[in-house]
Order: sequence, then C-alpha cells, then structure tokens
Amino acid sequence: MKVSVTDKFRSGVALQFAKAIGATVQGRFYNIPKSKGEGYITGFSWENNELRMMVRNYYLNEEVLLERTNEFAEGQNDIIFSLSGVITSTVKEEKQLASEQTNVFICMQSVSSVLTMPSNTFFRNIAIAVSRQYLRQRFGDIMHPVVISILEGKENFAFETGISPEMIKTASEIVHLPVPESLESHYCKLKCEELLCYIFTLLIQRESMPTSVMHIDDIKAIYAIKLRLQSRLDEPPNIGKLAVEAGMSEPKLRKLFKQTFGKGVFEYYQFSRMQQAARLLREERLTVSEVGYQLGFTNLSHFSRVFEQHMGMKPKKYSAM
Repeated sequence: MKVSVTDKFRSGVALQFAKAIGATVQGRFYNIPKSKGEGYITGFSWENNELRMMVRNYYLNEEVLLERTNEFAEGQNDIIFSLSGVITSTVKEEKQLASEQTNVFICMQSVSSVLTMPSNTFFRNIAIAVSRQYLRQRFGDIMHPVVISILEGKENFAFETGISPEMIKTASEIVHLPVPESLESHYCKLKCEELLCYIFTLLIQRESMPTSVMHIDDIKAIYAIKLRLQSRLDEPPNIGKLAVEAGMSEPKLRKLFKQTFGKGVFEYYQFSRMQQAARLLREERLTVSEVGYQLGFTNLSHFSRVFEQHMGMKPKKYSAM
C-alpha cells in the first residue's frame, strides 16, 4: 500500500497518514482499523507548533510505503528526534511480530522523505519535532560539535544514538499518563523536554570531533552500511569493500560513520553483535554456546569476554536473569 502525503511544514503528516489508512478519531487518538492492523497514533503540539510530539503504538498487516513530499519555505526546517522501540506496547499481541530497532535518529525534517513501514512490525515510537529557535533557547550554551551541528548547521545531517533506561521510563509515563485529562498536555510537554535532555546527555558524551557536511546520498550510503553490518553479524566488516559499495574513500567512510553513530565501524559491529546476543539469550533462550557460534565466535571464552565488556556481566549470568 502506498500513501502519499505533502508536508507543508508543521502541517500534520501523521493526520494525513491516519486519514489515508482509514483511522477512526477518538479524542486525540487516531485508532488503526482492524482491517489494517491494531493500535493508535496520538500526539500534542505546543508553543504555536514550535514543539510537537507524536506517539505511534501500532502494527500494520500490510507493508505501507509512506511517500512524503516536502514543501518548506526557506529557513523552515525543524529538527526531528525519532525514538524507536522506546515504549512498551499496550496493543494486545495476538501473533508473532517483529519490532523496530531501538535507537534515537536525529535529522532535519526534510531529510527523511520516504519511509517504509514493514508489515507485521510493531511501531513503538515517539517522534519529537522542534524548531531550532526553541532548541537554542534551551540548549544553546552547549559547546559540543554534534549539538552545534543540530542547532546551527545549514546542511543536512544525521545522528543516531541509543535508548537509555531513563528514556524508556519517561516514555512509559507519556503512554500511561498519571494525571487528569485537563493536565495531560502540560505534563506531556514537560516529559517531551525531559526526553530531549536525555538525548543531549548522550550526545555530549561522544568524542568531541569536527562534523562534516553530509549529503542525502552520504546518509543513505552510511545507513546501507549499517544495515549490512547488522544483517551479517557473523562476518567481520571489510572496510575496503564497504567503502567501494558506498562509493566513498575509506577515510571518508570511517569519519562519516563515526560522526553518525558515535562509534567506529568495527566498534559498532561488535556493539550490534552483543545487542543481538543479549536478545537471543533473553528472548529466544538459546544457550551461550548456541549464541556464540551463531554470531561467528569460534572461541566461547572470547565471546564471554566481549559480552561482559559490553553488557557488564558474563552471558551465562545474563541468561539466568
């Protein structure tokens, strides 16, 4: 299913999407029809749309291609903070569903023009759209290259960071509101700003290094490499081959990858392996040896050491939790 929407800057793309798939309106909730899936979209807007938040908690039965056309005036380009996999679903899971990858993706509003929504996938996402003026008022005194790029950069950029336990707690408080309906908007604004604080807390912990301009093609290439790494966790990355596939030099690849994810290519590969190892131990209940061999480790002692470095405990102890 293809859904085409036009974003005329703060024009309510979520509303256009909800209407296109036949969602029903109940207060501030857009409920996904049973014929399309289950769940809802909801959100808030504050400060004359300078700060907006959308909560997506649903799954779809069929793949949806959301094609977005941008019609922004010059200088009208908000910053998007998309927190994926951050909320515990309130949707009753009647069948085995995939989950979004857990991360925070940060970009200009104009960067993401085409989004694919795979079928049978849970979307547990909070997206925050905020003007640079609003961000500068609150974070303008932070002198870190990544923050400066977000607040002042004239060219496209993409940054990604992890989801912290504090973000998960705050997201839960947004979904399960502990206040009367009359206070929901005010409460959620505070929680929205709280999420932004946690995101910037992670960003300023990165190594302070100059940021480079990223064209749309660079962003697409870097994310193609990320997906390749994650799909081949049993195969160590070959930087030379990845650079050829990306159409860029090895130094450029290394710099842009670390700039985007805060980790080098091999460091990110090991991080992704251990995230997958934790999932297999926790959710699939595989044995330590099964997980180690599945992820390409021939020495289980080495696997155990790497896992402990990333997760803070040995895999056997982790699997017993």
